[in-house]
Amino acid sequence: MDKYDYIIAGAGCAGLSLLHYLIQDESLSQKKILVIDKNLQKSNDRTWCFWEEGVSEFEHLITKSWVSISIHKAAQDYLLPTTPFTYKMIEGLSFYESIIHKAKQHNNIDWKEATIVAIKEHTVQWEGGSAKANYIFSSILSYNPVFKDSTSIQSLNSLSKNYSKKPFLWQHFKGETIQFETEVFDIETARLMDFNVDQQKATAFMYVLPITKKKALVEYTVFSKELLDKASYDTSIKNYLSLHYLNQAYSVLHEEFGAIPMTQNSFTTSNENSVIPIGTMGGAVKASTGYAFKFIQKQTKQIAIDLSNGKEPNSVLKKTRHQFYDAVLLDILYHDKMSGAEIFTRIFSKNKASTVFQFLSNTSSIFDDIKIMSTLPTRLFLFSAIRILLRWK
Repeated sequence: MDKYDYIIAGAGCAGLSLLHYLIQDESLSQKKILVIDKNLQKSNDRTWCFWEEGVSEFEHLITKSWVSISIHKAAQDYLLPTTPFTYKMIEGLSFYESIIHKAKQHNNIDWKEATIVAIKEHTVQWEGGSAKANYIFSSILSYNPVFKDSTSIQSLNSLSKNYSKKPFLWQHFKGETIQFETEVFDIETARLMDFNVDQQKATAFMYVLPITKKKALVEYTVFSKELLDKASYDTSIKNYLSLHYLNQAYSVLHEEFGAIPMTQNSFTTSNENSVIPIGTMGGAVKASTGYAFKFIQKQTKQIAIDLSNGKEPNSVLKKTRHQFYDAVLLDILYHDKMSGAEIFTRIFSKNKASTVFQFLSNTSSIFDDIKIMSTLPTRLFLFSAIRILLRWK
């Protein structure tokens, strides 16, 4: 059985992010590493967006960035400059290929395309083989977050019912990269949330990211307990484009589907010190919004720092009061105490985008937290807060 310093199980965002930080560190770049995934021939299955000040770790991969965002609900339209932040977009395939290309220049890194059948103390088993390591970093989920048919949708709907300890919503979406024949988009502004769509008795919005004046990613996103039938996403996007762009002809260049868990339930099944969960598996998804990319970077970068300093690696992100806020907002959404459209419109309309971004990044001050939370009805917030505190005892 081959022996490695580290095995990275799963070559998605989390696994490749960790690999990126390992090969950047001089003391770790020569470690013997195995990367294993059921499919190493990557496709453009994801688009990640995030905000930050200054230059990104992956600035060379940025597809487009924006300096303002807009929020829309009924007749309310809010345009918010993002200064000092910039809202940025990375396409999955560019991210995958860039890191894999750099990593393959290291002879100490092995690659294995195989389906993992078991991960246990120091050992990864796959169909036809196995390997051992000092540490195994796993982002392998028990479900496929990319749904493309009724069977996968039913599977995801069944999965969420198995988690009853804490509220569980899916953030599920279909996105289309489309191109019009004429110039129709304002390339300076990302339409972050347009709630003037079918709410599906939950929270739904259209997300429009203009890449050029003719091309944009248009994504129908829903926060709900169950996914929709596939036709509902198609219909919502088609109706939205017809309404806003007067039935102008366009072509669909690319499609993407995804389901992100919004919950504080844990997906980790192993308590072994040698198996470190990362990514969604390791709790790097913000429960109240589904944002993950920057949290994954923080998590995997800290693991590399720990390893470099000879410490036991730990994927648990530092606990802050923001996890409590997440639980309260998720509780309100889960129990339909207030619509998500109303919550997010209030938060963005009464605060600077930079303040909201800091709040959603878990980096806001107490003063900013109070300001954000004061935009929600006090009684509603307190009732949910008390329910959360009682549950956490």
